[in-house]
Amino acid sequence: MFKSANRQVYISIVFMIFVIAGGTFGYSYLENYSITDGFYMTIITITTVGYGEIHPLSSMGRLFTSVLILFGFASIAFVGRTFVESFFSRIMSSDSEKKKMLKEISQLDSHYIICGFGRVGDAVAEKLQTIGNSFVIIESSSENCKQLGEDNFLYIEGNAINDQTLLKAGIKKAAGLLAILPSVADNLFITLTARELNPTLQIIARTDSVTSEKRMLQAGADTVISPYTNAGHSIAKMMLSASGKIESENETDQTVQPSPHWIEINNEPKLIGLSIAELIKKKEYKVLGLRRFGKDILDPDDNLKLEPEDKFYIIEKGTSSGTKIIQQRTNSPSVVIVDDNPVIVKLYVRLFRRADFTPIVASSATEAIRIIKEERPNAAVIDFQLPGGMSGIDICKAVRTEQKNEGIKLVIFTADEKEKTRERAIKSGADAVVVKSANSSEVIETVIDLLRK
Repeated sequence: MFKSANRQVYISIVFMIFVIAGGTFGYSYLENYSITDGFYMTIITITTVGYGEIHPLSSMGRLFTSVLILFGFASIAFVGRTFVESFFSRIMSSDSEKKKMLKEISQLDSHYIICGFGRVGDAVAEKLQTIGNSFVIIESSSENCKQLGEDNFLYIEGNAINDQTLLKAGIKKAAGLLAILPSVADNLFITLTARELNPTLQIIARTDSVTSEKRMLQAGADTVISPYTNAGHSIAKMMLSASGKIESENETDQTVQPSPHWIEINNEPKLIGLSIAELIKKKEYKVLGLRRFGKDILDPDDNLKLEPEDKFYIIEKGTSSGTKIIQQRTNSPSVVIVDDNPVIVKLYVRLFRRADFTPIVASSATEAIRIIKEERPNAAVIDFQLPGGMSGIDICKAVRTEQKNEGIKLVIFTADEKEKTRERAIKSGADAVVVKSANSSEVIETVIDLLRK
């Protein structure tokens, strides 16, 4: 649109120059005017200022003047129209481009949101673009936004700490968010807001000081990065490696969790028509959710048939083994979270971190028993229903068989509200039973109360 408008402006200017030049040389030829007089006569004629003729005109000169007036009016009108159109087309085109971009952003799913387009954000965007992941950049600088538009990146001009800006970026459907602004305070606020808007979002936050890392984790960040600290560690490793003095590191502070992800049924047409139970048996998937016609179904029924355009949220079985220590061990109280649903695990890991606990995760009964006996945590939160034929009650019984585990507080987490179930849990050695509800903080509060006693 810009090129078309600019082209018309150039054509209109050339046409006016042609009219002026034609008038100047026409008067010189027909009336023997000098070039200066011819130019002056042409200008006062096409602008109709009415100064009068320099010299009396011949009949041919008057006929030429009449034609020149018509062409002069046409050239002025043409130039005026093209300049006005060019001005308004730029304004309208800018609005149109923004609306088109917002529409593209609203159609994204499982994308990433980058808050801040500095040197770190630029590197992240390039990497995501290289591997083909969709992303949106939130940037407050108009100059940087102009550069983003030239690079054909999807972006939103605004402040990332504003929840409306995050909603425009599609945070409800996003897979992850990177809070990498230079300000630690802004990154902390973004993390808090993003976690509230999307509890299962993967959040990476930037900080420049070790002291603020803990606050970032408590605010809801899954990972905290410090560019300067990371650069320093890398330099030290390279130096030690070059001098042959590098030692193997204990990597137990890293998260080794299976990664849930979406699969589109259209990418695997052979699965259309299968039930959820048949899908699990054929592909060895654990199906966490199903998206159909824009609506999400958590824990779908085993008899539900897969249809075209469906998406299912799965985690591949067998991708996880051993203890998954979510956070580096500290002097804070530790809690083992026993659940086979990674979405629930992720939520409670975050909540316990915020309450200054060190969470340790187990996804099966046998793994939970081994971890509790080895790690001797302060408490354990155990789901009542677990795969493999053993329940949370079985875990409580196994832990309580050893006298040294008496100090460990055991909490059973169940959807069963029956009093009989609660009695069975308490009899097996559980210290408390919490019924699943929308109030996710009740489990944390129960554990804290038990430890105080």
